[in-house]
Formats: sequence, C-alpha cells, structure tokens
Amino acid sequence: MLSWQDALIIAGCLVILTTVSRVPRVARTWTGWSLWGGVAWEAGLLFGLYGLWQFAGSFTVMSPAGAVPRARWLWHAERLLHLPSETSVQRLFLPHPLVIQTFNLYYDILHFPVLGACLIWLYVRHRDRYPRIRTTVALFTGASLLIQFIPVAPPRLLPGTGLVDTAVKYGQSVYSWHGGFDADELSAMPSVHVGWALIVAFAVITVSRSRWRWLAAGYPVLTLLVVVVTANHFWLDGIAAGLLVAMALAAQHLMRGLRPGKPSERVQATSARGELSMR
Repeated sequence: MLSWQDALIIAGCLVILTTVSRVPRVARTWTGWSLWGGVAWEAGLLFGLYGLWQFAGSFTVMSPAGAVPRARWLWHAERLLHLPSETSVQRLFLPHPLVIQTFNLYYDILHFPVLGACLIWLYVRHRDRYPRIRTTVALFTGASLLIQFIPVAPPRLLPGTGLVDTAVKYGQSVYSWHGGFDADELSAMPSVHVGWALIVAFAVITVSRSRWRWLAAGYPVLTLLVVVVTANHFWLDGIAAGLLVAMALAAQHLMRGLRPGKPSERVQATSARGELSMR
C-alpha cells in the first residue's frame, strides 16, 4: 500500500512529465507526447487525491475522544430507522473463515485499483465520458475528506455491540502495518469504499453498451456488505456515501445547465429550425 508521501511524490512526477510534454520543442519530437502527457496528468490527479485522502487522516477539527459517542449515536439512529443489525449480519459469516479472510483482503486492497482501472478504461475507450466521472470522483472524495475531519469510530471500536474485528482476528489489519501507510481508524463516516464502488458501477452502466453491464450494480452492493461484515462501517456510512455521489452528479448536471452561452445556443437552434421550416 502506498503512503501519502509516496502517492504525492508520484503525483508530482506525473505533473512534471505532463508539463514537459506540453513544451512545444519537446512535443514536436514525438507524436505520442500528446497522448501520454494527458494520461500522466489524469494519473497525477488520481494519485494526488489518494495522497490527500491518506494525509487528511492525521488531522481532525474535533477531539478524537468524541469519535466513540458519535459512533454510538449512529448505532442508535440505525435502530430507530429499523436497519438490520450489523452484528446479526456479521454472525452469518463468522463461521466461514475463508469468506471472512477474503472480505478482509477485499476491504484492504481492492477499492483503489478497481477505481483506477475504471478511469483508465474510460480515458482510453470513452474519452468524451471520462471528464464527468473523474469530476465525480474528485467532488465525492473532496467532500468525504471534509466530513472525515470530524472523527467517527467504526463499529469494530464501539463497545457493547458484539461485533468482531475480523481483520485483527486473522492478522490482516492495515492499522497494524508498518510500511508508511497512514490508515485512519476514526474516519468511518462516510464510506469512501462504497462511494467509489458506486461511481464505478455508475460509469460502467451508463457508458458501456454490453448487456452484461448491469452486473456492475453488484459491485457497490458487495462492497457495502464487505465493509459491514468486517465491522469497518455502519450502514449509514454507506448511505451517506451514496447521497454524496448523487449530490456530485446533480451538481454537475446543474452546472451544465448554467453554462454561459447555452441559452443562446438554444435560440440559434430554434432560429435554424424556423428557417428550415420556412424553406
């Protein structure tokens, strides 16, 4: 796993490569500079977001001592909303060690590579649809970082729930690694894992024309199940992530409607249709 320092160094190198590729004298030496310079810029943005996400985990705007009370408030709110108990769901899977260990690995390593692969696919095969998804990732991740400045403990750190820390049980916890990876234990709200999975599913379903594209809808569903069974997130963490993704998409839709020149384009189109009908 990359530390935030490594991620930001990679992002900086990619930005430098992008800058070099846009120097006219360099650009004339190889036609591929245009393509790979663009790829480097987009990859730099992705690594930069990842680095900021990791870096932000070391900061809070409120005392970490309030993380557990906030988690308990979420727990009670879920009971009032009649959401399924995370403890009951987890107990269905605990008798199956191989499934639990697979879920732990899924939670630890899958979210970032899948998002990266999705963005690469869009950039290479569907360049016109790429900016919307990339902007959605940036807006969602940025909003999540702001919310995570307020510490909220995950379910596995909440006493009295009966939940098992499955990663600790099988020695797979990223919070016990010592490789420069800064994993924040008190940023449960919202679930970035679920949000990124929703964005990937949305991208595949709306961009692909394959009849199998609807299978992508299972990715965020499985991710939500994994983060709950491993006791890393509450149901409400995933629901909040879904709302943030929807807000990011809605904000872009609104901004497209408010773009300068759009009304005049409509007037021109209407005038053109009127002229054609007169002919």
